[in-house]
Amino acid sequence: MNNQAFQKLSPNHPLTNEQNSLINRIIKFAAAHLQNKNIPAVFTIYGDAGTGKSVILSSLFDRIQKLSRNNTAPFSGTQNYFLVNHPELLKVYKQIAGPLQELYKKDYMRPTSFINQLDKKQKTADIVVIDEAHLLLSQPDHYNNFYHNNQLEEIIKLAKVVVLVFDEYQVLRMKSFWTKERLEQITHRYAHEEYVLHHQFRMTAPDNLINWFDAFTQGTLRPLDKTMWQNYDFRIFTDAEKMRQEIIKRNNEEGLARVLSTSGYPSTLDGGKHYIKEGNFKMPWDQYNYTSTPWAEIPETINEVGSIYTCQGFDLNYAGIIIGPPISQVPHTNKLQVNLDKITDTEMFKKRNDLTDSRAKLKYEEKMVLNSLNVLFKRGIKGTYLYAHDPYLRQTLNSLFIQANCM
Repeated sequence: MNNQAFQKLSPNHPLTNEQNSLINRIIKFAAAHLQNKNIPAVFTIYGDAGTGKSVILSSLFDRIQKLSRNNTAPFSGTQNYFLVNHPELLKVYKQIAGPLQELYKKDYMRPTSFINQLDKKQKTADIVVIDEAHLLLSQPDHYNNFYHNNQLEEIIKLAKVVVLVFDEYQVLRMKSFWTKERLEQITHRYAHEEYVLHHQFRMTAPDNLINWFDAFTQGTLRPLDKTMWQNYDFRIFTDAEKMRQEIIKRNNEEGLARVLSTSGYPSTLDGGKHYIKEGNFKMPWDQYNYTSTPWAEIPETINEVGSIYTCQGFDLNYAGIIIGPPISQVPHTNKLQVNLDKITDTEMFKKRNDLTDSRAKLKYEEKMVLNSLNVLFKRGIKGTYLYAHDPYLRQTLNSLFIQANCM
């Protein structure tokens, strides 16, 4: 297996019949709407983490750029852009563009840079492809030089055709707050088509284990059955240090094995090291990555704990996940609770003037915490290891795992 992300997302990566068919459908959609002078058109791809959304977009953009460079009507000479609001993922796409003559690195941008650059030059685009659209800002963010109200609205104003992928269960911050309904309030104003991806490509886990993960991130703890992890390395740990040692072994054997964690531990954007401590376990959070290499592909990061901000959108062979203090079990039930007072990620809950219903706001905040766990749960291709900070949850998980192995 090639562990490099740019190889996995390369336009030369083999596609399934469904993926090829979807790309052909989007090409026809774009061709039909490029010549419309007045009304933008939007194609939305929905899909959970690991359903191949980025692979499809990478191949789609390569196809579009080939048609543009080869003077194929109606794509001839079109100005097209690929946007992603995730700096680590943007590095990967720029790596992909390097060796391929039809792809230019300058056409891969973060949304704010795209909006500000085209506004300044008073120019527009033809086709805009957006990966991880659930990360688009949905309110002003002056710190990041975004002064409009909504990035998606501004992008649509600047393009004839917009193609985006969206996963409601990967919305992680209030400043990027989206629901499917909120998205469609914008996309359904225009000519639009939609497609839903279901098949899980990243994880080799059986569907019933993935369903167990999904139930967990919706607040319910289900029983385990050892048939859930046939041909998949799933384990529960009561000792975070022992989990780390097993992750190091997997990393030495196959590479791309990392420890990840939810919020709930000291974390400040001051450039210093902040440690996660669990018994004998002590490791620092991931540091800001100034290199062009994705965080998980840097060998030294085996000595760091990854966060949602470095692992979202990426594959790992093995993920050792620390379920931090914000998530605990309601005693004597199979229900989980979210402890918002234990969140240490100050970027997660920025104030929003458009959310005036305090109960709804609380519900959305709790959902974002569980979404962050969903992102971590969907990283491991070959294996997922779990450790819970909450003693009650840790013991319950261990009991479920032991019972399953005794069946």
